Amino acid sequence: MTTYLPNTKNIKPLGRTLFTDDVLWMAFSGSGAAFTFRGTKACVTILADESARIPGNEDNLARIAVYVNGSRVIDAMMDEPRKEFTFFESETPADCSVEIIKLSESAMSTVGIASIDAETENGIHPAPYRSRFIEFVGDSITCGYGVDDENEEHQFSTRTEDVTRAYAYRTAQALDADYSMVSLSGYGIISGYVGEGEPQKPEQTIPQYYDKLGFCYGKFLGRAPEAVSWTFERQPDLIVVNLGTNDDSYTLDDAAKQECYRSAYTEFLKQIRSKNPGAAILCTLGIMGRRLCPVMEAAVAAYRGETGDSKIACMSFEEQLPSDGYTANWHPTAKTHGKAAEKLTGFIRELMG
Repeated sequence: MTTYLPNTKNIKPLGRTLFTDDVLWMAFSGSGAAFTFRGTKACVTILADESARIPGNEDNLARIAVYVNGSRVIDAMMDEPRKEFTFFESETPADCSVEIIKLSESAMSTVGIASIDAETENGIHPAPYRSRFIEFVGDSITCGYGVDDENEEHQFSTRTEDVTRAYAYRTAQALDADYSMVSLSGYGIISGYVGEGEPQKPEQTIPQYYDKLGFCYGKFLGRAPEAVSWTFERQPDLIVVNLGTNDDSYTLDDAAKQECYRSAYTEFLKQIRSKNPGAAILCTLGIMGRRLCPVMEAAVAAYRGETGDSKIACMSFEEQLPSDGYTANWHPTAKTHGKAAEKLTGFIRELMG
């Protein structure tokens, strides 16, 4: 077999990735690589970060998947520092379209593609870029938190997190769009999730990491993704923001705290626009509670008024229904995500023509 490095000569990056030390580093949910080949066998070698070396850390390991011609053939937890997966074998040459996707989120663990080994007729080639590109900025809902664990009393685990079953990924698929995710569970705009009586958590906010490769509590090959600036080289056509669910646990019905959220949201929109001058922006909220929806709309109105920017809109999701069930920590089920994706897809089609 021939060994191929995961650089842009051989693969199309999915989401925010970094080719460093001959490894394609993947942090945020949904990041990965896509390529095509015609051949008889192919393997991929994946490297885990330091999370794989910590005893008793099973709920924070990275989860990865490999798809061949649209079917998931590998679904694995990176519980060892280095793993090799054979994802295709055939006695006769066949055409293969491959996607390697990080299913779990950035905060707990990151991974890297070290190499792709394949028996091919003419090498491996980057998958074609799609004409549409959407960036999703969000929290646990966007990450697909708990979507594989339909028991609301259970706690977080990367084992039950799957970004491909969540509304954002499903919306990109429905629109035949390339995507990028910037999402962290428990994070907000002015505060991360807080329990009753707990203080604000300003350290758990998305805006500080928006221009980074990612964020992780650990390191990969001695590096932290939050120390790597993102280039914004490929500009999205649309940016979908879904932030406020965790802020709401802090603001509750306090008008002063809600105004802090409103003001910070407006400033975050300016930050997004500074990095993406031509993109349309769509602000959304509501799947796990709609209390801050009017405040989100006020933030967008303030942004329009201050900047004159008209390429921005709002959309509120329907709140999840008890009849559709819940997953870990009362997060949305795949059924709820499907409804959200359907509404968002329809809204985007109208918004973007």
